[in-house]
Amino acid sequence: MPRSPLSPIPSNLPDVAERRALQLLVVDDDATQRRLITVAAKQAGHEVTVAPSVADAIEKLRAGRFDCVTLDLVLEDGDGIDVLREMASAKFTGSVIVISGMDGKRRSAARSFARSVGIELQSLPKPLDLAALRISLANLGKTAMGLPAIHTWGGVANDAIVERHRA
Repeated sequence: MPRSPLSPIPSNLPDVAERRALQLLVVDDDATQRRLITVAAKQAGHEVTVAPSVADAIEKLRAGRFDCVTLDLVLEDGDGIDVLREMASAKFTGSVIVISGMDGKRRSAARSFARSVGIELQSLPKPLDLAALRISLANLGKTAMGLPAIHTWGGVANDAIVERHRA
């Protein structure tokens, strides 16, 4: 029986129900950026909590458990590094995606600080590329399920599993 042009195309990808939803904390004082990140994350099936300030982020980090934090470096009431310090003292084990309009040197300094306190950190520039964010979240979701991350952005997937399949 022929399929209607409006019928969904079958896929071998797991259903959203089979994927693990990340608990995501979005820390940004810009309402537009918070909304963009929130919509992209929710469309990907993740649970989102927002914090518009350093104080609110610290309060939410103390009260809840998050798999990932998206973090702006410049906030009205402080610096994203203050949030990273709190995360380090709380022994945060999730991932951090810095989303900042700051120059690469400042984002690199944040990455170095995070590594020094044992926090895994990625960095995306503003204006935010939503495709890059979705790929980062997809990779974190796979890692949370114990699967290899093979999605890439701006490059070619080159991990051991891909190489095995080519052999």
